[in-house]
Amino acid sequence: MTRIVRGLCFLLLLALAPAGWANDAGESQGSLDKEMEDVKQALVNLKRDLVILEEDLLFPASSQVSVFLSMDVGEFFQLDAVTLKLNGKEVTHHLYTKKQVSALHRGGVQKLFVGNVKQGENRVTAFFTGRGPQGRDYRRATTVEFDKGFEPTFIQLAISDDTGDYQPDFVADVSN
Repeated sequence: MTRIVRGLCFLLLLALAPAGWANDAGESQGSLDKEMEDVKQALVNLKRDLVILEEDLLFPASSQVSVFLSMDVGEFFQLDAVTLKLNGKEVTHHLYTKKQVSALHRGGVQKLFVGNVKQGENRVTAFFTGRGPQGRDYRRATTVEFDKGFEPTFIQLAISDDTGDYQPDFVADVSN
């Protein structure tokens, strides 16, 4: 928090300083450019710190749950949409483009949801909609129940191919 306040004070001083100060001191254009780059970097760092602070305030570890989605291969299932319910209430719905599905096939992981839940027993249900084997419409769900403690909870939803029965497999895994 102190770093953020110092950064804001620094930026305020820069904004209030007369433009001629740097040239009066005999500094060259190169050093002025360096100072501008330093200011830009300070702004980037300040923005990062503010985002982290905001996330800590909005989603404290004692109630935070994050849900991620990944895919493996995808020969038996083409993903169109995911709907996520937390304790029976819909919290997110996402429609996928071909580029997004391609990114998931290449090993990408999507953050579907970050939110707060009560401590104790909770349930997450994910509904997957897409095209299954032989191009037919396919809708499947997976549910995971977890006991929320004081640490952040992470739920990994994974779609993979089960080559044994030529069907997609939908798995949910919880980690604290």
